Amino acid sequence: MKKFTLMGLLCAAFVLGYGFSRLTNPVNSGPRVTGIGGIFFRAKDPATLKAWYSKNLGIRMTAYGSTFEWHQGIDSTKKGFTAWAAFKESTKYFEPSDKQFMINYRVEGLDQLLAQMKAGGILPVDSVQKTSYGNFVHLMDPEGNKIELWEPNDVEYAKMGSVTTK
Repeated sequence: MKKFTLMGLLCAAFVLGYGFSRLTNPVNSGPRVTGIGGIFFRAKDPATLKAWYSKNLGIRMTAYGSTFEWHQGIDSTKKGFTAWAAFKESTKYFEPSDKQFMINYRVEGLDQLLAQMKAGGILPVDSVQKTSYGNFVHLMDPEGNKIELWEPNDVEYAKMGSVTTK
């Protein structure tokens, strides 16, 4: 019986200590990627493809694609969003990449993250675009994939609404 009590106390102490340390010293504090902000890809016929995803997979579409709403784990009262969008094959938005996909990463501390990257020799391919629903900038990864960094303003993004199209 003593062995189980001692083991239970040790487990409880570990769990409480770990939980407290995570609250007071988050592993990923500072400028960083916090999640996927969107999946963007080229399509021969974006309208038809959106209609197919809507009909067959039940994805509700807006004029731009779809937005998936979720609640942030650390503070479940805060909403977050992930975009899904098909672009025309001829779009210039992915340039200078010749790839079919572009991933949008949600970030915290965009300016600080860019400064860190610049110090490491990584420069954006454009300047930071500021919008009411967040700030955006683009980079190229080592394999020539264009990526988008988005420091979101989820409160303003939520106000944009969710008008659906077919």
